[in-house]
Amino acid sequence: MPDDIEPISPAQARAILYAAIRERLGDQWDDPERGWIMVTGHDYMARLNRGSKNLDFYVDLLGKVTVEESELSGAQGVGRMMVWMLLGLSLAIALLIVRIAAGG
Repeated sequence: MPDDIEPISPAQARAILYAAIRERLGDQWDDPERGWIMVTGHDYMARLNRGSKNLDFYVDLLGKVTVEESELSGAQGVGRMMVWMLLGLSLAIALLIVRIAAGG
């Protein structure tokens, strides 16, 4: 690596990453009413999701930000379906237990 190129630190990358997120989505991007959820991330990367849209923010070692927008992956869709099924099953089991406990 040439001597004149200095990689940024993780703290600098994190600051650049959150500045890019705020620039793209606004200062209140993490407000639950806006609907953006950080699915995963670290100092150099973050994946945000809202509905069926993913936004991936990447910061390279020189501080350049790349943003990629995509739809839900198949695995995310299957995962959501499984969570809803488990939630429904849990609710059904809870109602069954209440009915049994009530004696009827």
